[in-house]
Amino acid sequence: MRDLEDDPFPSTPGKVKIERAYAVNRQFNRCFASTSTLFLWALFLVALTASYLSFQSFVDTSSRYLTASWGGLQWEKQVRTSAQVDRAGGLSVLVTGAAGFVGSHVSVHLKKRGDGVVGLDNFNSYYDPSLKKARKARLANQGIFVVEGDVADSRLLAKLFDVVAFTHVMHLAAQAGVRYAIENPSSYVHSNIAALVALLEACKAAAPQPAVVWASSSSVYGLNEKVPFSEKDRTDRPASLYAATKKAGEEITHVYNHIYGLSITGLRFFTVYGPWGRPDMAYFSFTRNILQGKPITVYRGKDRADLARDFTYIDDIVKGCVAALDTAGRSTGAAGKKKGAAPYRIYNLGNTQPVTVPALVSILEKHLRLKAKKNLVEMPGNGDVPFTHANISSARRDLGYKPSTDLHTGLKKFVRWYVSYYGYQRDV
Repeated sequence: MRDLEDDPFPSTPGKVKIERAYAVNRQFNRCFASTSTLFLWALFLVALTASYLSFQSFVDTSSRYLTASWGGLQWEKQVRTSAQVDRAGGLSVLVTGAAGFVGSHVSVHLKKRGDGVVGLDNFNSYYDPSLKKARKARLANQGIFVVEGDVADSRLLAKLFDVVAFTHVMHLAAQAGVRYAIENPSSYVHSNIAALVALLEACKAAAPQPAVVWASSSSVYGLNEKVPFSEKDRTDRPASLYAATKKAGEEITHVYNHIYGLSITGLRFFTVYGPWGRPDMAYFSFTRNILQGKPITVYRGKDRADLARDFTYIDDIVKGCVAALDTAGRSTGAAGKKKGAAPYRIYNLGNTQPVTVPALVSILEKHLRLKAKKNLVEMPGNGDVPFTHANISSARRDLGYKPSTDLHTGLKKFVRWYVSYYGYQRDV
């Protein structure tokens, strides 16, 4: 029997209108049913995709948590033990950049006098991480636990402040170096600005709020030609991205002091040197090259003028850092709200005795008993400045800061450490 839907000329003409209407209605119902089914399938696929993405996000989050180098009962126990205060009136300090040059020295000094110290460092590869690991081992011998993580990690910071009620934060973590900013500018924004904001947010939310002491830099003086550099001098003409991020840090910390009542002390370091120092610094690389018989590059300024720096020995810097912690007033905020004025301070920490780079080389030659092979080169436009010179009258008045190590004595101590650490068999 033929299907009426397929026959355009039915055998009974009188039925054609009814049968065609019936056929159209069936076709419509079939089409509607098909569309509804497709719609339901589409909803099902959307729901399935959303479920998969949610599950994948959960897996990724769980994976990050499980593979993180922090967290867990044992980890919390190590943090609490390291933060334990062993003297009356002692401080409990979170030291960022604890495996760095200044951070490791400050941490040891605080621990030896009975303060609680917890370190935080990301052990990046800006310079040889093995040196940072060696500093970490040195800190461990003093009972200092260093957490491996990024200061910009807000979850990690929240956990640390949940485990320990820090009284102070010594923020020394930063992306250092003037010339490296040309190669990797984003690292300066991440480490010197984003990480600083993350830390201040954690301090703002902490109960009680800690006092914050942090490392700015003499680089903020930029193109300033007035000497010696004073905290009252203008700092709105940075000569490098590094300097700009440090200046930005000073403005950002002022905001958190003004709005949230955080006690803030900024320290402008002047060319810090000494044992366990940074390999990217001139005195360090000069020592390495002289011992290896390689030439060193000595930059000159305009009109062949010698560059000069206010070299400051690490022990003097540590004294200034500790004095800043000891004299820091309390933060006044609670639950992110300011309840009164809190201190906001900035100090120069230098030696006040600038020395030219050729004079530095001469001192190293004397201590190493070797002659340097020097290449004299005009200073490129890479952000370096021709001289630095600190006015430390404010630090002397408020912190009792009084540097006592001249460059000759300080370099002698550094060279002794260097030949010992790197295994050179020679007298100094």
